[in-house]
Amino acid sequence: MDNESSDLPENTEERMVAPEQQLGEQFDQSLRPERLRDYIGQQEIKENLIVFIGAAKKRGHALDHVLLSGPPGLGKTTLANIFSREMEVQLRATSGPVIERQGDLAAILTNLEPGSILFIDEIHRLNRVVEEVLYSAMEDFTLDIIIGEGPGARTVKIDLPHFTLVGATTRAGLLTSPLRERFGIQFRLNFYDPEELKTIILRAAALLGIEIVEEASLELARRARGTPRIANRLLKRCRDFADMETSGVITLPLVEKSLDKMRIDLEGLDKMDRLILEAIVEKFGGGPVGLSTLAASVSEEKDTIEDVYEPFLLLKGFLQRTPRGRMATERAYQHMGISAPPKKQDTLF
Repeated sequence: MDNESSDLPENTEERMVAPEQQLGEQFDQSLRPERLRDYIGQQEIKENLIVFIGAAKKRGHALDHVLLSGPPGLGKTTLANIFSREMEVQLRATSGPVIERQGDLAAILTNLEPGSILFIDEIHRLNRVVEEVLYSAMEDFTLDIIIGEGPGARTVKIDLPHFTLVGATTRAGLLTSPLRERFGIQFRLNFYDPEELKTIILRAAALLGIEIVEEASLELARRARGTPRIANRLLKRCRDFADMETSGVITLPLVEKSLDKMRIDLEGLDKMDRLILEAIVEKFGGGPVGLSTLAASVSEEKDTIEDVYEPFLLLKGFLQRTPRGRMATERAYQHMGISAPPKKQDTLF
């Protein structure tokens, strides 16, 4: 490692890391659960975590390193906060793109307390040179620092307190094998079903003091793309319509009217979802079409399409990935009210 860590600005760590006490007020005011018992959904993951956390506390050890993957909005950051509360330790949070140099990461690691949790969001975007510092830190809890330059340079090994690294990623496939294999606990979060989202919506409504009928909460859940973050966002927007039209009560007709105005259809597809499907069907004959071409045609970033829109379209059966590109399925044609073209017959030569 180079010697740049010695001349870090005094506020570097404050810029990169948000201590839990600074996040406390924001977290308490949010709709995120604070304990595993309050966490809704992901039942298999939850049951395993109860065992892993309980065993770590019983032994008096830090929790093993945890890798959480899955589409945005499913609760990865929420789980990191829950870990710190269940283990009763400090949480320090940062993200992969923020840690630009090895010295940045060294500044964070050397200021951790025993048993504390370091949460790195979007860990797949870590600089590869920076990532190498994590290997010995995660395995041996040591840090090698080079002091001086040229022939007089020497390496100093610094012992780190035992800590837990919680990494979150929307694209687990971009993690290098050496980093992925150093996580003792690995979970992939899945989309939520409507009943789970309904429970989340009712809980959020109670916390926010919103009056909502049960059938309205279920309709919101059906159109929330299997994602708690979107469910809570739609709830808040429907509250706005309710305040203006029904004296604050969210009814089923109000939900249907509100979502229609926000252009969210019965399957939960929004304007960009339909734009993607329309581009594939109308501009490219149903596909296949490459991701770069598709992104350019709808004026959206490739990563956004791949991380945010594609997972849900694949889940609903509207999109198909092939070696040659993306294709619209027959179900997509039906949803759009367009007759699907006849299937092409393979020709033998």
